[in-house]
Amino acid sequence: MLHSNRMKGFSMAIIGAIFWGIGGTVANKLFKDYAIDVNWLVTSRLLIAGLLLLSIQFLGKERSQIFNVWKHKKTALQLIIFSLIGMLGVQYTYMMSINYGNAAIATLLQNLSPVIIIVYLMLRRQSVLTKRDVTIVVLSLMGCFLLLTNGSFTQLSVSKLAIVWGLLAGVAAAFYTLYAVKFLKKYSSLTIVGWAMIIGGVMMNFIHPIWQVSLSDLNFKAYLYLAFVIIFGTMIAFWFFIASLQNLLPTETSLLGSLEPLSAVLTTVFWLKEPFGLFQWIGTACTFGMLILLSFNKKSTSQDTSHNSP
Repeated sequence: MLHSNRMKGFSMAIIGAIFWGIGGTVANKLFKDYAIDVNWLVTSRLLIAGLLLLSIQFLGKERSQIFNVWKHKKTALQLIIFSLIGMLGVQYTYMMSINYGNAAIATLLQNLSPVIIIVYLMLRRQSVLTKRDVTIVVLSLMGCFLLLTNGSFTQLSVSKLAIVWGLLAGVAAAFYTLYAVKFLKKYSSLTIVGWAMIIGGVMMNFIHPIWQVSLSDLNFKAYLYLAFVIIFGTMIAFWFFIASLQNLLPTETSLLGSLEPLSAVLTTVFWLKEPFGLFQWIGTACTFGMLILLSFNKKSTSQDTSHNSP
């Protein structure tokens, strides 16, 4: 029985991470080939996925959590801050980076968030810089440089706007990870993330209402892509990945999460036929080295449970 549960956990973590990565590539396809507005996609993605996650929570044993989170003013305020700066911040910046670049670059830049967290905690004197931390920072910076320049010191291989939005996605993901800890100790991840997505989606609705869209020119394949991004690339990806923590250690789940950027890179290069140079592959390897090194952290904390994907 124990072996069966671990296999279930491994399967869910792998599927969740792969869906996250592929979801970004499919969104890239929608932006480039079908001229889907990035603001509308973020709005619809957050609202629909958030409602689905809360529906799953409602069908479970702890449905009371859905409304209990709003009973205390301090918790409610923290949830709103987390929703607007964390959830909406991650989703919007990530999608904008994809829009101006591609899913591979956006995902890899977003995964710089652990380095940002290390630097932040060091500046706050909440942690001491170790040799391991230095190695992680060096790998991330080297990987970032090679990814963005393909080894050239004179020109960028990626749009400047894609870089800016991707780095902002990393900052937003770092905030999301650090700020989520206070919630996940009290409430289920489905409740917190479900509400965060809905709040973020409602805010985006003021920028681009979900009903203000013309989908009549889209073909059947485009509708399938939309469904995949919202259901598989957002709702199921997060649900499966978080649910895997019931049967796996946080470090194991985090390590399997490295499949997210891998799936994004592979589908971007081989499905969308985006150019990827030799030095960019080396940069990708550096980034994976950083993620794997992070996954073997001896001090497993609840922060691992808030691994994020747009």
